[in-house]
Amino acid sequence: MDEKRIAILGSSGGNLYNLGGKDPDSLLGEIVQQANKADIQVARIQFIAASASMDKVSNSTDASLYEWDETAGVAIREKSASLEEINQFAEEKDKKIAEDIKNGLIDGVVLVSADPEGSNQNSLEAAAQQNLPIVGTGGTSMANTNAMGGNVISSSGTTGTTNRTRAISFISNLAKYWGIKYSPSIGSTDSGGSDSPFKRIQFRGIMMAAMPAFISLAIILAISKIPGLEGLSDVFDLLISALPVVLSAIAAKQISGLDEVGIVAGVVAGVLSVEGGIIGGLVAGILAGILAHYIFQRAISWNFPMTTVNIVTGGFAGLISGLFVYELISPIALYLGEQIRLLIEATIGVSPILAGAVAGLLIWPAILGGVYHAAILPIILLEMENAGMSFLGAVDIVGLTMVAAGINLANIIFPRKKGESAVALPGFLVNMGFGTYVESAYPFMFSNKLIFGGAILSGGLGGLFIGLFNARGTAYVPSFAAPFLSNNILGMTIAMLITIISAFTITLIANKIGKNSDLKNN
Repeated sequence: MDEKRIAILGSSGGNLYNLGGKDPDSLLGEIVQQANKADIQVARIQFIAASASMDKVSNSTDASLYEWDETAGVAIREKSASLEEINQFAEEKDKKIAEDIKNGLIDGVVLVSADPEGSNQNSLEAAAQQNLPIVGTGGTSMANTNAMGGNVISSSGTTGTTNRTRAISFISNLAKYWGIKYSPSIGSTDSGGSDSPFKRIQFRGIMMAAMPAFISLAIILAISKIPGLEGLSDVFDLLISALPVVLSAIAAKQISGLDEVGIVAGVVAGVLSVEGGIIGGLVAGILAGILAHYIFQRAISWNFPMTTVNIVTGGFAGLISGLFVYELISPIALYLGEQIRLLIEATIGVSPILAGAVAGLLIWPAILGGVYHAAILPIILLEMENAGMSFLGAVDIVGLTMVAAGINLANIIFPRKKGESAVALPGFLVNMGFGTYVESAYPFMFSNKLIFGGAILSGGLGGLFIGLFNARGTAYVPSFAAPFLSNNILGMTIAMLITIISAFTITLIANKIGKNSDLKNN
């Protein structure tokens, strides 16, 4: 079968403008991606992108005309001017596309808030004469296209749709019309790029994306301890109840690959899973994401209008998974979360100093071995869900962030090689300003065994002092703020200072030894 060629015609639209039309690169890119998945070739693009909704524009409104760059395989902005000028320019393009249609160079048409009585009139009249299959969105424009004799095989409004779901609908209907095998590309770069929802289940990505919610919990807890602000404890309780919803929404979005539709499914499922804590929210979100993926594909295959597809997908996926967790999983999830917390507390209760030292010694091997995000971070979040702060969270910012900051600071002040100071400075600033980016210490650790050993030793020392003071805290916050977000300001401060001094001193000694060795060899 010869490869089918399509033309994409339209504009950023009125209602569409607020549903993805104002981002033409994404809108057109999604259609191109789905077309590629079906081995359908994009032949022409004529798309008018205005700087405001078409319901509120004037002739002087800024606008751009996008066309297809066949060599690069992408939509490009060909011209920018006033909307009046762009419309005139688009009409010239419209005539050329009409000629291509008459000459048999185009097999189908995709319309996105097109203008059958204006800038797309010639091409749509030609498409009607050639009986080309036409798909698209935009109630008025699709009705007008149908009225002029166009072979409209699928049309939908834009309400409740996204760039991705519209694109899948367009290509799915064209592929079915032509008898082409087509499996929608639902994966996205931030969810692993896979089309299988199961392959997009990535606990690290879900947990990391949810960290701001847990940090806000710690901040509210700290503020509520200030005299006169005790009333914020109610806000703290409210945030705790919202954490399962946050996790569920993130998980459903990443796993479904359906952007806003996945978020809706996750929120619905999360609200129904709050009794199950963060484990319940995580389970609900995963189930909602998987269900959304398959319900969406099934609804597309049944030729549901795109708005209906999104409503059915988000609503049913969220309800089914949420009710499942609400009725069956929540009690189990709540019990498991509580048992994990009790186990941590029991371990710390036996010997907090030993527990802190062991955790500090193991935290660098854990992050280097890929265990941290799969095991330690979820436990930190489970602890924070209960109290807003965590023993392992305190070990984290001391044993990782302060160690990295000490290593970087030593390389700023006394680098072994010229140029290393410039490398270490950004890392140190991020360590102190944001409480993260421990990877900045890797180049120095991997190039010197003494620095590597010093990092592990300093981490263990910091953990020991966390245990000594029985401190609780949180990671991923500015280092200077960490003591104030802990249950023991003085103890956390001492532990942080001792750790950064230890890592700094050992790195300084290692650099001095290495520099002397370099001088002798030269």
